[in-house]
Amino acid sequence: MEIQPLWTFLRDGIIAHSDVKAVFGEPVTADGRTIIPVAKITYGFGGGGGTNRMSPRNPEGNPGGQEGGGGGGGVRAVPVGVIEVSGQGTQFIPISDRKKLAAAAFGGLMFGMILGWRRSRR
Repeated sequence: MEIQPLWTFLRDGIIAHSDVKAVFGEPVTADGRTIIPVAKITYGFGGGGGTNRMSPRNPEGNPGGQEGGGGGGGVRAVPVGVIEVSGQGTQFIPISDRKKLAAAAFGGLMFGMILGWRRSRR
């Protein structure tokens, strides 16, 4: 089994879908401002193949050899912020980390519950 066609297929698929719009989204203009969404893109792929040359002869009498292979890939896009272009200038506005925000909200909720429980016992 030739591994080169598999790698070529994977590479061509990634290149076909990799352009600036994957990281910088379509600009949106409103109220004298242009907003450009920004994302972090992560690609990953892998593949492999092999041959079992120890197989018995096939029905045609040729030496055996079972082949197998496979591959796969994936892409992940995470929004990180926006670029704002206006008459006052250009600035990058980051999006807050959702995990930190969720942890802070959970901590606040727990603090409020404990405080309420202590007050109710008095």
